[in-house]
Amino acid sequence: MDKPLPRPATAIDGSERAARAERARNPWWDNTRFVSATLIVVLHTVGSIMEREEVLHSFHIASWAFRVPAFVMLAGVFSSAGPLGPRPLRTLLRSIVLPALVFSLLFSLESRWLGAAFTVHVVQLPWTLWFLMSLFFWRLLLPLVVQLRYPLIVTTGVALAVGYIDEFGMAFSASRTLVYMPLFYLGWRIGQGYLHTWFTSRWSLPVAVAGILASCVAGWLWHRDIKGNWLSMRHPYSVADPMSLEWAWIIRLLVLASAAALVLCLLRLMPRRRLPLISALGAGGFTIYLLHPLVIMPFREQGWISRVNTPVEIVGLVLCAVLLTMTLGSPPVRRLVQPLTRPSISWLFAPAPPRPQPVFTETPTETTTSPAPSTATATVPAHRNATEQPATAT
Repeated sequence: MDKPLPRPATAIDGSERAARAERARNPWWDNTRFVSATLIVVLHTVGSIMEREEVLHSFHIASWAFRVPAFVMLAGVFSSAGPLGPRPLRTLLRSIVLPALVFSLLFSLESRWLGAAFTVHVVQLPWTLWFLMSLFFWRLLLPLVVQLRYPLIVTTGVALAVGYIDEFGMAFSASRTLVYMPLFYLGWRIGQGYLHTWFTSRWSLPVAVAGILASCVAGWLWHRDIKGNWLSMRHPYSVADPMSLEWAWIIRLLVLASAAALVLCLLRLMPRRRLPLISALGAGGFTIYLLHPLVIMPFREQGWISRVNTPVEIVGLVLCAVLLTMTLGSPPVRRLVQPLTRPSISWLFAPAPPRPQPVFTETPTETTTSPAPSTATATVPAHRNATEQPATAT
């Protein structure tokens, strides 16, 4: 029987309990999160010059599965399929909804500062914030999905079919929410112990190495043949698809299957021990994801990144992206921006009513003379549970 894989304790209120939770973190997940976050920041940094640089475009295709799909599966690992009571809903509000609104507003303000018109984003969140909107819906859907008889088959079927429905597109991140749902569910299953043999057996190690190498070879040889809309999966199928509209779902199925397989290879190769600096920075993966667009956007919009064209400048730009990742994931930065990434919601809800205290009533004292109790049984106090049996006297 599969054993549940260890997961880090979630952050909770109280300095002592938060410190205990920090010590209990599993470095395996933090190491993976740092790698994925670094790849995301690097590709967003070089995005302006990626099309004209063969090496960067090849790297973009080869590492695609280790970025967004890996983040989706890791989000599933840390999710709960329990009932959405008041406390889980408040957690969703604090950790997803409010940060999405806050950073959407910051994005609009920064865009206005850079010369664009001020826009209030509601239906379609800007740039990377689509992930938060999808994450909100994934967590709402997970308790329902796990009750299905064949959850992975059903969610995969929905992901393939949604490409034929034009109404499912960028609005409310509907397309990517449904398309990535199989990976999110698979991540949740991994957190419950699914595929434990894959992560612990010796035979899976060379297979994982071969999978990573195959991704690199495919990215190098066919990076111009692999279309970006195949990987993003945020738009409906197109009649220009090389397999025709009728068979376009096959490409999406191959993309989803390869993404799941490559993330499993990445997890298999990722060290489970605590790595110096890497594990600590990986704990701030959520902060890195939220903050890095605000830092990159001024350099991109001012055209500074597009001026990079020599190999030395490209290497320097990539190193700057890695340094940015490490800075944003550092504990001082995480503590500084915590009011934005995990805002307080105590002002929004009324305090919970005090728990009622049990009331015990005493049996009135008998004033009249009563016959002596039988020597066979003793009297039972009036406040004892009715299901309890009277004690037998000896």
